Amino acid sequence: MPEKGSLTLLLGGARSGKSSHAESLVTALPPPWTYVATAQAFDAEMEERIALHRDRRDGRWNTVDAPLDLSVTIQAIPDGLPLLVDCLTLWLSNQMLAGHDVEAESSRLAEILASPRGPWFVVSNEVGLGIVPDNPLGRRFRDAQGRLNQKVAARADRVLFMVAGLTMQVK
Repeated sequence: MPEKGSLTLLLGGARSGKSSHAESLVTALPPPWTYVATAQAFDAEMEERIALHRDRRDGRWNTVDAPLDLSVTIQAIPDGLPLLVDCLTLWLSNQMLAGHDVEAESSRLAEILASPRGPWFVVSNEVGLGIVPDNPLGRRFRDAQGRLNQKVAARADRVLFMVAGLTMQVK
């Protein structure tokens, strides 16, 4: 179990069990727990996905929505509290769609994550294992996500990779 001031990165593909496993790691620690959600519901299907995630959490969770201002949100979390960020992939896509400087925002976030003030857990998709996207935006996103994951993994105390609900420790 991570001690105060640690960063755990959980990577994996879609529906690999990343979020559920991250939640179980956080709930093994004393509450209160902070869940920083980066998703935005632009359609009914995404609203349903968000609702499923929210329904798994009970009243001991404090949920904060941060689709764009993730760095500011993390910095505002009180010291020593368990924190779960779910997920960097949606945050990055939000940054791209908003026309922000993705590299600058990613570097800023990675620097903040490098100094955890409690047991912090961050979920992100490993998007580089599939086919090469057939369009420039998809390729730009895949490459930016890979670079962001590398930056965060380099700073993490522990990196876990999820496959089919199974956990592999990478670092």
